[in-house]
Amino acid sequence: MKKENRNTGLRGETMAVELLKEKNYNILEKNYSNRFGEIDIIAEDCGTIVFVEVKTRKNYRFGRPHEAVDYEKIRHIKNTADRYIAEKQWYRLPIRYDIIEIILEEDEKNKINHIENAFIDSEF
Repeated sequence: MKKENRNTGLRGETMAVELLKEKNYNILEKNYSNRFGEIDIIAEDCGTIVFVEVKTRKNYRFGRPHEAVDYEKIRHIKNTADRYIAEKQWYRLPIRYDIIEIILEEDEKNKINHIENAFIDSEF
């Protein structure tokens, strides 16, 4: 990955963590990975474990950021989340999959959109 793209991604993840903290989420993990993949943020919201994919772009040239979360990416997120739940033995806790999409504007009027329940377990 290009250094510029990585910096954009890190900036977006920082903004996403700040947003979640403002909403009183408890951040459990950042950039969690296992053999199945990586999850940007794992948080807890009122007893629900939330797996968050963060997509950050500089513009809409390639569509809305959340549109980059395709079937294959969702499959990796779900498999990674399943492994995390198994590691923690949190089988009975409710889970949710969210996407936070961010557009970094040059005028610093960044756009951030938190999509709760972006996809559900039973779809995959």
